[in-house]
Amino acid sequence: MVALLKPAYRAEPSFEDVLARYPRFPRLVALKIDVQRRGVHYTERAEKAVDPARHQLRSPYIFGSRDGAIKPLPESLLLRDGGTILVDPTPLAQDPYVVDYEDGRFVLLDDGRAVEEIDLWPKPAYYDKLTTSGIKMSLLVTARPQRLNVFQSSYCQFWVDDKGCKFCDIVTHTKQQRDEIGVPNRLRPEDIAEVIAEALKEPGRFSNICLTSGSVVKGPEVFDQEVDFYIELLQAIGTNFKTRRFPSQLIASAFNERQLARLYENTGLTSYTSDLEVFTADKFDWICPGKAKWVGYAGWRDRLIGAVDIFGRGNVGTCIVAGAELAKPYGFANEDEAIKADLEEAEYLAERGVTTVSIVWVPRPGSAFHDQVNASLDYYIRLAQGLQDLRARYGLSVDFDDYRRCGNHPDSDLARLQ
Repeated sequence: MVALLKPAYRAEPSFEDVLARYPRFPRLVALKIDVQRRGVHYTERAEKAVDPARHQLRSPYIFGSRDGAIKPLPESLLLRDGGTILVDPTPLAQDPYVVDYEDGRFVLLDDGRAVEEIDLWPKPAYYDKLTTSGIKMSLLVTARPQRLNVFQSSYCQFWVDDKGCKFCDIVTHTKQQRDEIGVPNRLRPEDIAEVIAEALKEPGRFSNICLTSGSVVKGPEVFDQEVDFYIELLQAIGTNFKTRRFPSQLIASAFNERQLARLYENTGLTSYTSDLEVFTADKFDWICPGKAKWVGYAGWRDRLIGAVDIFGRGNVGTCIVAGAELAKPYGFANEDEAIKADLEEAEYLAERGVTTVSIVWVPRPGSAFHDQVNASLDYYIRLAQGLQDLRARYGLSVDFDDYRRCGNHPDSDLARLQ
């Protein structure tokens, strides 16, 4: 066992003490939340046990990590129940969990005590291959548990006039990835179609394709050029399928009904997500000034609801960066107020056929909120259960964001239990 001094980062109840308040909440889902919330540090022994030939290492991603570095560390941790923890390498000073390797297995430590045995994702076979244009395939299409990720571009035009979302580091991380590992600025549809074809040769590995990027405001109407980019990519990807529609999710800007109709009619896209990021107009205006400038909170929400008429009830979603609404100095005064507001807005959307999921907010060094601290484990457990209860009440599916396809939403892990 590796003994590490536990830094004084914040005073809070232990994991077991918090979980004791919620005896019906699944322990492994709560652990996933807490590990995402606090991050991980890999011991030297654990790093040596990682096998690049077998294990999936951190691949190009749309956001950076807590340590601000790009290192060949594991992409994700795998839990005994099949759940995954997409988690950032984190400086020890921030009190992360520790990943160690002992007796031929990876273990998760908290305060020097082993709390869970874990494993690492197996690397997809296509990761080691090149496209015919000579680009490493893992730089173009990355993998989640059963999902292929296509990040069309990691540049967001909201940053042009300093109006990027305050929790986000998309542009600073884009430059880092381009400079350090050679990620292309823009993807070519023919390259993406080739990588998808290669990935689909792995039987049973992948069941969904997800596209996302930063917002592009250019065009005759705001976001027209962004829509053009996605149509081009989706049409190229669609050449790999015999059916007109294929299992797919687009996470994009809040498109108007004309733009959404173009996407639906001209591609095989089956689900659409546009992230409000934080609920309530005043928090949205402060934290997401670019989204507020170009569409506004009410407009963004209305466009989500309008998308239900095109993609169908349960095939439209939004995500919130849970905990960011508590940021200082203008966030909610306490976690009770935040949860009440979040669940009220989530219910408003659920009544109208829009699914809400959450991610655990990670204060990243390249973001405006780099020096903040995220919410408590108690907050995240209550929010996760509340969001799942709403989906159950309103009969909404979360298939395109479940633990198999995405793996990044603790609340959606609960869907398979109810």
